[in-house]
Amino acid sequence: MAETTTTTDIAAEKKAAAPAAKKTASKIRKAQSTLVIVESPAKAHTIEKYLGPGYTVKASMGHLIDLPKSRLAIDVEHDFQPEYITVRGRAKLLKELQHDAKKADKVLLASDNDREGEAIAWHLNNALKTRTTAPINRIVFNEITPIAIKEAVLHPGNIIESKVNAQKARRVLDRLVGYNLSPLLWSKVKNGLSAGRVQSVALRLISEREDEVEHFMPEEYWSLDADFAKGKTIFTAQLVLYKGEKAELKSEQSVNDIINLIKSSECAVTSVKDTDKSVRPKPPFTTSKLQQAAANRLGYTSRKTMQIAQQLYEGVNIGTSRVGLITYMRTDSVRISQTALSDVRDWLSKNHPDDLPPEAIKYEVGKEAQDAHEGIRPTYVSYTPDSLKEYLTRDQLRLYTIIWERFVSSQMNNAKTRTTSVEITAGDAVFRVSAGKIVEKGFYDVIKLLSSKEDKTGNLPSLKEGEKIECRKFYPEQHFTQGPARYTDASIVRTLEEKGIGRPSTYAPIISVLLDRYYVTRTNKQLVPTQLGRMICKILVESFPDVINEHFTAQVENDLDKVEQDQLIWNTMIGDFYAPFKKRVDEVMTTQESIKGFLDEPTNKICEKCGKPMIKKLGRFGYFLACSGFPECHNTRSIPLAKCPMPGCNGEIVARKTKGRGKEFYGCTNYPKCNFITHFKPIDQYCPKCGWFLVEKFDKKNGTYKSCINPDCDYLHSADDAVAADETTAAQENTAPDDDQA
Repeated sequence: MAETTTTTDIAAEKKAAAPAAKKTASKIRKAQSTLVIVESPAKAHTIEKYLGPGYTVKASMGHLIDLPKSRLAIDVEHDFQPEYITVRGRAKLLKELQHDAKKADKVLLASDNDREGEAIAWHLNNALKTRTTAPINRIVFNEITPIAIKEAVLHPGNIIESKVNAQKARRVLDRLVGYNLSPLLWSKVKNGLSAGRVQSVALRLISEREDEVEHFMPEEYWSLDADFAKGKTIFTAQLVLYKGEKAELKSEQSVNDIINLIKSSECAVTSVKDTDKSVRPKPPFTTSKLQQAAANRLGYTSRKTMQIAQQLYEGVNIGTSRVGLITYMRTDSVRISQTALSDVRDWLSKNHPDDLPPEAIKYEVGKEAQDAHEGIRPTYVSYTPDSLKEYLTRDQLRLYTIIWERFVSSQMNNAKTRTTSVEITAGDAVFRVSAGKIVEKGFYDVIKLLSSKEDKTGNLPSLKEGEKIECRKFYPEQHFTQGPARYTDASIVRTLEEKGIGRPSTYAPIISVLLDRYYVTRTNKQLVPTQLGRMICKILVESFPDVINEHFTAQVENDLDKVEQDQLIWNTMIGDFYAPFKKRVDEVMTTQESIKGFLDEPTNKICEKCGKPMIKKLGRFGYFLACSGFPECHNTRSIPLAKCPMPGCNGEIVARKTKGRGKEFYGCTNYPKCNFITHFKPIDQYCPKCGWFLVEKFDKKNGTYKSCINPDCDYLHSADDAVAADETTAAQENTAPDDDQA
């Protein structure tokens, strides 16, 4: 990576920008006693430093006025008008803002530049205008920098009603869906459940993928590698063709047959091809692409990514200054301002002049993008990741780094790679090996993850067609076909975006709601539906197939866009949906058979505290055993998942949690007499070879697959499972960790 910008360079840039800032500041000083209202205290702190004397910046802490939680609060008889109230616990803050507005000469509403922000400004305007004679205006900005804030203050505008109406339509629609479906679930399934329009569709996607995972049956196949030598250099190639056709090896015997037929054959290089490829840089991040990259490269959840991005956007202390480091992080556009393009090209001309294209690179904005904001980029390119190391937390620095690298690289020359592919013939078999190298780094020069790779072909020697080489050793290896992968944060966000479900501001909340409601759990970074989640999904999809589907949800997003563009009246949109929906809700409420009685199942288990039978019940965190003597007896136990496989033990395997971090593991009910434990969750299947229970495992090589927990059994057991075998053996020799019964 090129030498980073120094503090002196940053100071020089600020000095160069000083005349424009001074000119802007002189105009601002004419305004006296101006109240600026933003959403968060961190943002308020940053902006107040930029504006200086005469400006008071306060935070609304998000919505102060909204629909009440205790009732529907939608007047369905009068054009679906919402009945707003002051949010519980926010009355004191609202009064303080009204008091501040009364003393001010001017009020500027500076909530976020999106639908939710516009609605917050609209509610504030209505609450303040009756308490002050000061003019109230709306200001918006894409980045929290001195120039951007001061320019926004100098050019205030008005609240966009159509944008407010789009937020109102979404809020009303979601309230109508949620407050009709949730009571249905209370009546038919279990009290306290809830359902949402968008979250239920995401739950459906996750549940349907789980069905595919469960029904997938792995098939055995084999691969054959061989070591070849030229002089002292040894390299490995893979069998790709046999007798002129693609090598399909179904069994160990088929592999051994080929080895026996070709092991004495003469080996020769029959093809050497070089392929050059030009690799284009990627555009700046959108919200979804940032969440995907942070999940894949940094292991961040969508919620964590957005929390850190919010911190970088609102401002971080850099020495004695407070700086908003990135532009607004909720966007579906890759558009970049001309000022930012000039800034990055100027930086590149000084630091990477050989990789600067003649003209700025423009990226096409998707048809579905609202394009209200730029792509996510650093506010100042001169603030390189290296220059910020001492000021940012580890998580902040890592996220800022990928944002900075992505933006800067997007305006650099293409990289060029060369791949050398060699084919070696041995009898009727053809082996192939490929090696690549970067011949022109281009934009890779600012991406640490790529520039750290070896820029060479490895141990592949120089080879020519017709050249004889020696085959040293064969490596047959067993594999099993991989089933469909469960969704992760990255892949569910990508799917939601591709299907038009939700918007940049909703991707992270969708996942969070499903996790918080325990409809979905996160295991090995995969999203797995719980029994409760799948049960709810089944009922909703069967009863409301026209609502709980991706096409309806995507159409709603399109209609909301039309409302924002003044092409559709918001309550007309709601009216077209509500009548048939409410009719169907009433029908299902009457015809759907309640499964409440079926959720509690009698068992032959006996309560060890009072001697009464235990009942299998469904709780918020899945099934559990509870004493039938409740409320006199409060005893509960985990559901047995499998019979203990240890010889002579009549115990059962149940889920438990460590006392410290609450990490789940699985152990025998006869502990401490039996100390069998495993961290792999048992499934309701037993090994056909040895009778021990099966567990589900996941690794990058094999994906999701089922394997026997017995370390001495080879049923779907690969070398990658040696850790599991060691773990089980250790469990037999050592005591289990302290735990709380789950």
